[in-house]
Amino acid sequence: MDDLDRRILNILRRDARTPYTEIAGRVGTSEGTVRNRVERMTTEGIIERFTVATRTGNVKAMIEVSVAVDVNTAEVCDRMAEWEEADFAWQVSGEEDIVLVVDATDTRAVNELITQARELEEVKSTKTRLILDERLG
Repeated sequence: MDDLDRRILNILRRDARTPYTEIAGRVGTSEGTVRNRVERMTTEGIIERFTVATRTGNVKAMIEVSVAVDVNTAEVCDRMAEWEEADFAWQVSGEEDIVLVVDATDTRAVNELITQARELEEVKSTKTRLILDERLG
């Protein structure tokens, strides 16, 4: 990955629907070069997926999960990532082992997800943070 790839990725991170012609103009190359580089980065797994950010009026929260030391954290994280309300499931270092970012209809639905997490026998504890506002990085 070189500087041009990084510049293309920075544009796509903010808006994955940005037309290749617009990206090309902003980074100073041709549309074909942008198209080829995006295809290559997708094939190589650098770009994992294109996604949509929404403002649904729902409640967004981070549920931080600690699991027992003898647990396969990746398996628990994979199961939680399949929950319909899950936007992201990350394995992390620190006090907690998994951070789940959820988009739920209301606080009651967030509480149900917390309960669902706590009912997993591998889970030792949870911490929850409501997301009050978001900014693009």
